[in-house]
Amino acid sequence: MYIEEIKRRLNYGKSSDIKVFRGGGQSSLSSLTGIGTEFQAACTAKISIISGFLRQWKFNFILPKGLLQLCRGSGKLAFTLAEVLITLGIIGIVAALTMPALIQKNNNKVVETRLKKFYSAINQAILMAEKDYGDKKVWYQDLTGAFFDEEGNVIEGSSEIEKWCKKYLIPYMKVVKTDTLSDGAFIMYFADGSALQPETAYSRDWYFYLGNPQKCINRYGTKTGGLGRCKFGFIFNPSGTGTSWKYHYNKGMDPYKVSWDGNNDTLYSGKPASCKNGNGLYCTAIIQNNNWTIPDDYPFKVSY
Repeated sequence: MYIEEIKRRLNYGKSSDIKVFRGGGQSSLSSLTGIGTEFQAACTAKISIISGFLRQWKFNFILPKGLLQLCRGSGKLAFTLAEVLITLGIIGIVAALTMPALIQKNNNKVVETRLKKFYSAINQAILMAEKDYGDKKVWYQDLTGAFFDEEGNVIEGSSEIEKWCKKYLIPYMKVVKTDTLSDGAFIMYFADGSALQPETAYSRDWYFYLGNPQKCINRYGTKTGGLGRCKFGFIFNPSGTGTSWKYHYNKGMDPYKVSWDGNNDTLYSGKPASCKNGNGLYCTAIIQNNNWTIPDDYPFKVSY
């Protein structure tokens, strides 16, 4: 069926009003330029590439027997310019349809890798700090960020949490630089482009940025803006008591689960910190509970 259609459209062996590109054999073109053989090889390769490309994207495309004769110099069969353009158009449409999904899939992989890597690194740092300073419940402190002068400028060196981080965390992690944001928040940057920021008013809540923090802040704002998308919530409060802190007492830095009832559905909705219709602090726990992979029903597109 394929060959008959090709013969019909390209006017196999007959005169036609359709202009076609002919090549191969000892045509005048090949004898003058010496490119006949090269054209045949290139044409064959292109057909194979096109069919392979379409099969890669799961199109039910089978290369018809005899189609490659189009490129073998018989001088009888060839592609019209319109058919070449149509093929390129199809490839463009397929690429347009599939590229967003491929980009998001890559984003998911980067996010998953960085979350898992950070979780391991920060808790290794806490364990090493415990070897030097003893039980984390003793040296943990709930501190604040930088103070401001009368003109509203950050007072350099006034951040209590900065001093604490430089003593208990930074010596045990690969931190490439630190900074104080305009709102007084202290932030640490890692080699892979990610960053860690404790909450400005207290150091129980921590935000892990998957990439440039300013990019995330500019897009979603500060505080809980962007949670579950470009930054993720963690808690470090090993001395916290009461039912609200039962998932964090005597623990390292874990995904935010304050006041969680243990029901997986409430991680998505029904609580102030729920991922889908809350402030997004529970989003990290959803990914952790899925073995640090983003589940199919995750409510947001992530980025870094």
